[in-house]
Amino acid sequence: MSDATASSGGIGVGPYAELTFDADGDVDQGTQDAVAALEATDLLVFAHGWNSDRSTSTRLFDRFYAPFPGLVGPGVRLGYVGVVWPSIRFSDEPIPDFDPRGALAEPGHGTALDPATLRALGEFWPGRVAELDRIAELLEDRPESAAAFTEFGALVRELVGVDVVDAGGAGDAGGAEGAVDPAGAAVAVARPVVRDVPAIFTLDVLEVCRALTEGLAEAGAPVGGAAVPGFSLGGGLRTLWSGAKELLRQATYYQMKKRAGVVGEHGLGPVLAELAGRRPALRIHLIGHSFGARVVSFSLRAVPDGARYVKSATLLQGAFSHYAFTDRLPHDKGSGGALRGMQRRVDGPVIACHSPYDSALKVFYPLASRMAGDSAGLLGFDERWGAIGHDGVQAVPGAPRLTLDAALRAGVPQAGCVSVDTGSVVRRGGPPSGAHSDICHEELARLVVAAGRMGR
Repeated sequence: MSDATASSGGIGVGPYAELTFDADGDVDQGTQDAVAALEATDLLVFAHGWNSDRSTSTRLFDRFYAPFPGLVGPGVRLGYVGVVWPSIRFSDEPIPDFDPRGALAEPGHGTALDPATLRALGEFWPGRVAELDRIAELLEDRPESAAAFTEFGALVRELVGVDVVDAGGAGDAGGAEGAVDPAGAAVAVARPVVRDVPAIFTLDVLEVCRALTEGLAEAGAPVGGAAVPGFSLGGGLRTLWSGAKELLRQATYYQMKKRAGVVGEHGLGPVLAELAGRRPALRIHLIGHSFGARVVSFSLRAVPDGARYVKSATLLQGAFSHYAFTDRLPHDKGSGGALRGMQRRVDGPVIACHSPYDSALKVFYPLASRMAGDSAGLLGFDERWGAIGHDGVQAVPGAPRLTLDAALRAGVPQAGCVSVDTGSVVRRGGPPSGAHSDICHEELARLVVAAGRMGR
């Protein structure tokens, strides 16, 4: 073991330090001090995604960072940071290269929660053992009962903290929403009234589970205990428990999405701004995977006007809207994306890596996004709901679209948003997420180096 490895918590490169945040974005002061002490000209700051525990995150940082020492120029002294924030690992979802086959739930495990996932859910929702035990029981038994699905939906809402108000309350707008009947005429659809809660948690639970089960079939995942080509929903209610398990995953997704933005804007962003204030010559390069891409992107909101310390941002299979950086939404010209203009706070490019083999972002991200505010046509494709990690940056004028080979051969622009199709390497992984976590490739490390102008 090298001195760098011995001094960096098992990571094979150094100097390395972890930067740890809680769910509210509060930093662990000891980890902040450790990052501040790293001696480097260029600091790589990598935030992991949502399907991750502490062990998986450390292995991800180790594997992804491994090629960098041999890629940078002689004047570059790299420092390595792993951003650790509260996430959750579904142990029955494989991560390429990380999970030996025997460590995963067996393919016939069905909808039941494996013990490791149940423990992780208990840590994610502390104090909810009774609710989680009942959810696990329902997923294992798969009763053919509409009442059982109603109970399951209520338990998930309880975990998420959804306060559903009966529709039709006096003076309460929003008790119905527009839909379209088969003839194309507008109709009113009664629905519960909620306060800032995605419709996926308030719609009829059987409708939601049906849509999610169809999504699983589209992604090639086992449905009703087996992957069946040409699957249809004629198998009765028992089949829909596959969608119910996905609804539970979507509940963690919903809370992780909010958490990622908070950790980025109120945690990571201010910490990096303070660090840059103390060390103005330090060059910072942001890297994020999945919701970690959301973390590092939202950290840009804390970059002071005129500051130039963030030199690049590389978003690996980013799990947020492909319209995030646009000044004008195509379907709402009066509004922009949640991160509109934030690319201008980077003194270099914002690289959005995307792959058509990412089923999590191709199927489930748009499905969940459509369900967040539109109950009509839950499985109807609409580009409004696309993820940046599926098809890159959209509606940002002048943002080039490159293949990975072209980006590595000719380089990337020195500023602005750039979409890079990484499907030539990001292509491995089983259902339901596909290649979403297949990101540990030297080619992607070389892309980070090119974006940050750190190469030989």
